[in-house]
Amino acid sequence: MGGIAGLAREMGIRVTGSDTNIYPPMSTQLEQLGIKVNQYDVANLEPEPDIVVIGNALSRGNPEVEAVLNKGIKYVSGPQWLSENFLQGQHVLAVAGTHGKTTTSSMLAWILEYSGLEPGFLIGGIPQNFGISARAGGRKYFVIEADEYDTAFFDKRSKFIHYHPQTLILNNLEFDHADIFADLDAIKQQFHFLVRTVPGAGQLVINADEKNLQDVIDMGCWSESCHFSITENKNTEWQIESLKQDYSQFKIVFNNKSAGIVDWPLMGSHNAANALAAVAAAAHVGISAESAIEALNQFINVKRRMEVRGTINNVTVYDDFAHHPTAIYTTLEGLRKHCGNEKIIAILEPRSNTMKMGVHKNTLLESLRLADSVLIYQPENSEWSVSDLKNNHAQEISTYTDFNSLLNEALEQSQPGDNLLVMSNGGFSGIHNKLLAGLEKKYSKH
Repeated sequence: MGGIAGLAREMGIRVTGSDTNIYPPMSTQLEQLGIKVNQYDVANLEPEPDIVVIGNALSRGNPEVEAVLNKGIKYVSGPQWLSENFLQGQHVLAVAGTHGKTTTSSMLAWILEYSGLEPGFLIGGIPQNFGISARAGGRKYFVIEADEYDTAFFDKRSKFIHYHPQTLILNNLEFDHADIFADLDAIKQQFHFLVRTVPGAGQLVINADEKNLQDVIDMGCWSESCHFSITENKNTEWQIESLKQDYSQFKIVFNNKSAGIVDWPLMGSHNAANALAAVAAAAHVGISAESAIEALNQFINVKRRMEVRGTINNVTVYDDFAHHPTAIYTTLEGLRKHCGNEKIIAILEPRSNTMKMGVHKNTLLESLRLADSVLIYQPENSEWSVSDLKNNHAQEISTYTDFNSLLNEALEQSQPGDNLLVMSNGGFSGIHNKLLAGLEKKYSKH
């Protein structure tokens, strides 16, 4: 929604917004764009706006939603507004999947930018090569993060149904968003509806390592397709050969011929897969793999995706958005291969709607097993208690309902050479800066 607000502002439209508990980096971006954000209040609708764009976080009972309905003010969902005002007439490149959408979209947008195509984009994070989450671009190519979450309280289709891409990356597919999907099959159905919107002359870029995606394709496919794999799947057009175990260096192979080497500061097999998908999608709009690889070698990761927030006395604090057991595990796997035997202290707030429902609680600790120590914080409005988690692994597990107790324990445990990995899809009470300040204070005494 913040990105859509930025696009509207770029069109010269006067934009204001309402939200609650807004936090960086989006709060900072909106402030820089001159977009004022208020707390929810009916008074925000005076004078009456020409149109109200309603995000999918809002439901009936919200005071502004009720006022919009009662007064008959024109309203629309974010994805529909985007489709009608921005995407018409452009070549849309969409990135769908349970994991990696933001990172892959950022890579793809950067590859197009590096190649001179001036893409517009809308991404659910801040790609640091651009410093903003959305822009109009040259109005010929538009890269969009295609989310399967529902559109609005009045439109229960997945958001990505509105985007009508010509190039579609299908990265992976797992069960998530248990608050709106009954089971995995319900999500597969939405992905099938998305595939139906891709024209015959369009292209699907499909992760061949994901069985659930093949189930979607088996429901029907009317477009060209290509496949990528980071395993030994030799039947795919796009593959990689890892040159370092943490995937900070790897070779991209197209049709069994080397296209070049990616050598970058990112880590983890998941980021290698994201890169391979982006290179394959860029090829559909005429960008050579060699040029795409050059771009990736200058790619700076998205904020809050294994972002180093600071290092104090050789203690490094990472910020990561991981909100699903698979994402937690792949993040930890990449960090473990990168840091070797150094201690990893994982600090987790299981804050997503699905996590708060307890859907993944039985697999949560397994996903954290590569950490040496685990501190888990009880989020507000959770339907289960993190204290119920049973530890079947060797590492120390601690659970907290008090934020300051968790913060003090993390600081107490930290020693030079350690890695503090903070994982949350929210602001987590500003824990990153508090950890850095606490470490500064701790080691200033020595």
